[in-house]
Formats: sequence, structure tokens, C-alpha cells
Amino acid sequence: MTLAGKHVAILGAGRSGRGAAMLALREGAEVSIWDAAGDEAFAGMPEGVALHPHAHANEETGRGVHCELLVVSPGIDTYGSYVAAFATHAGEVIGEVELASRYYDGKIVGITGTNGKTTTTGIVGRILEHAGLGGTPCGNFGTPFAEVVLQSHPPAAVALELSSFQLETIRTLRPDVAVWLNFAPDHMDRYPSVQAYREAKLRIFQNLKPDDVAVIPFGGELPASTSKPITFSTIDPAADWFSDGVLIFHRGEVCADLNRDSFLRGLHNAENAMAAMAACHALGVPIDVMREALHGYNPPPHRCEFIRTLDGVEYLNDSKATNLHALESALRSQVRPVVLIAGGKDKGLDYSPVVPLLGKKALACVTFGQIARPLAELFAQAVQSEAVSTLADAVNVARSLAPQGSTILLSPGTSSFDQFSGYEQRGDAFRDLVHQLN
Repeated sequence: MTLAGKHVAILGAGRSGRGAAMLALREGAEVSIWDAAGDEAFAGMPEGVALHPHAHANEETGRGVHCELLVVSPGIDTYGSYVAAFATHAGEVIGEVELASRYYDGKIVGITGTNGKTTTTGIVGRILEHAGLGGTPCGNFGTPFAEVVLQSHPPAAVALELSSFQLETIRTLRPDVAVWLNFAPDHMDRYPSVQAYREAKLRIFQNLKPDDVAVIPFGGELPASTSKPITFSTIDPAADWFSDGVLIFHRGEVCADLNRDSFLRGLHNAENAMAAMAACHALGVPIDVMREALHGYNPPPHRCEFIRTLDGVEYLNDSKATNLHALESALRSQVRPVVLIAGGKDKGLDYSPVVPLLGKKALACVTFGQIARPLAELFAQAVQSEAVSTLADAVNVARSLAPQGSTILLSPGTSSFDQFSGYEQRGDAFRDLVHQLN
């Protein structure tokens, strides 16, 4: 793809947009970047980029922009009026990940799913690094893919986390191994239907060729283009990779012990580890190298992160659980009685499917945030539930309800933007509150 002398317009001045700008400049393009934020958002932008702050969605500015390539940051609604205006006179509309893939010659392990993407991406990166392939985690987690491509010596392989937002704007991106972890309704504040969200996710398979590999859950129904499926399961030992939550088997042979070889715990993390190992094995990484890579591995923060034990009660931070499926996965993985802390922004999700599971796993629930009251009323069908305003209130009430031998689990089941800047800030606040208890 030749960009020399062509105009590349970029929407979004965040790190992804900045990486795209640097890559387009390297390739000789004329680059402009547009963002609704003020001048401060453009600090550190490469020299030679035409900056356009205060480019609000309700302005007609975009219709006057002519470009051969429009690069849309994943946080901007691809199907909204803002992108539509800029796309009026654009030759092609893509995202930063797609742009970077056109200038990368190494192996790509592409990873998507509603939950578990970041943990799986981290494990894949760690294994590939141990195998001497680099394996830089990038995309939706870690470094923008464009920044990886810009390195003087790009890695031989990357672990590329792909959100549905990023997959909306791919055209030719073709992973050597495509990993589909799971699917559950999410982002209903962006997509018109669950099917539209699923179709965005399924785009990870659209460019696969017969020699490419798809790592998928056993029994999953995926497009016919996935010609070389490798399966994993925590339910059926007939899968290529199977785990009981502790041991991982490859075609009947034990190849890892999560309790001995890592800090990964729970069925959901066993699934993440299996998917990562299956993907790396497909690239030729030996099992003993993968087992060594798992040794001492800790999942990223905010993913069933152990905080402390106080008065015989464990505190777990699962703030990354921003949808119902993640909440269900966290609950299922617990072996102690749970006092659940949930709530946050109302994303229009239906939480009724989790009620039977609460009856089996939880002693009580404390809800907080914008969705606190309706969530408490729903959860009260299964267990004692109390609605409070803030996370701090929720921690205090949960402590009063948790007997010795139980677990207080922050697994919100929705996003945090009613009270926090993101799940990280919410998880950090929970961690701080728990450490302040005495």
C-alpha cells in the first residue's frame, strides 16, 4: 500500500490516532488529525501533522475534507454521523490496526471475545517472548499496533487484542491464528442489536485462508471459513485442549498445572490459558516452553485480582467485569460463598439470567451506582440485596454481610462511567478502600 503524497485524515488524537499519524508520516503521506477535544489533546503530536482541535460531531467540517484514507480511532462510533461526514469524500475508511497490519510482515495471533481478551493476550505475548518470537501484546491492550510496526526491529510475532470496535474497520487484516474466546451481549449502548455486535466480532475470521487456524470453544458455531479449528473446553474432554480448572490437557496428555505453574485461578482463566497455549502451539511453540512461560504468571489487575484477606474474608477485584458474561464467569469460578458488589452505568443489559447463579453462589449482594436500585430489586429474587450510592458505601455494607470463610467479590457487571473514568479507576478505588479497612 503506497501512501506517498496521499492525504490521510485521522479521527481521534489519542494514542491509537497518534500511532497511525506517525506511521502514515513515515510512509510519506500528508496527515491531518481531528478531535473534538481542545489543543491539550494534541500535545506531543509528530511534527508535520495538521492539527484540528474542537472538531465536534455536530459540525459540517468533515464534509469538506477530501482524503484518500480516513483512519477512525476505535472509541469513535464507526456508524455515527461524525464518521459519515468525514467519509463523504474519503477513498477508504479503516482503523489504526488495519493500517498497521498492512506494514507488518510477522505472525499475528488475533484475539477477540467478550471477556478474557486481555488476559489471553498477555499469556500469548509471554509465551511467544519465551519462544524467542517477541510476541509484543498490542492492539486493544498494550501498545498500539502502529507503534510496534514503527520499531526499528519489529517482533517476529505479535499478540493482537481485537475489540469489536477495532474489527469494525478491518478490511484485509488476516491473523495467522484467530482466537475466539466467547460471546455474550455487551456494548448495547453502541450496537443496535446483539446480532450486530456479534457480526462485528466475527469479522476476525473474514480473511482467513485454508492454512490459517481458528482457536474456538468446543461445540461453538462459527463461520465455515474457519477451515482448521482447534477447540478448547472446561466441560467436554473431547476438545483438543481440556481443563478441569487446574490441570490442562492436550489431547489427553497433561501439559500444565495452573496451581503449580502459575497464579491463574478459576475456570475462566483456565479457558484463557488453554486458548493462549493452543494458539502458540499452532505456531510451533513446544509445550515445555509454554509451561515455562506460565511459571509465575499473574493475570493483569482488575481481573479477579486478589487484594487481601481480612478477618477470614477474601477480597477480590474484578472491576474489568463490565458485562453480564464477565460477572457470571467470576461467580462460577468461586469456591467460597460470595458477597457480591455489582453496579455502575446502566447499559441497557438484561441481568435476569444471572439470578439463578446468584442463588447458588452468593450469600448477599450490594449494588451501587446508577443501576443500583433496579439491580438490587432484581437480585433480591435470589439473595439478600441492598442498594447504596457509592463504592465506598458498598464495601462497608458488604463487610458487614460477609462471614468468615466467604469472599467479597467486586464484579460490577457493567461499565463504570457513571462515577469513574474507567474500570481501572474503579478497581484502584476498590483496592484502596479494602486496604484502608482495619
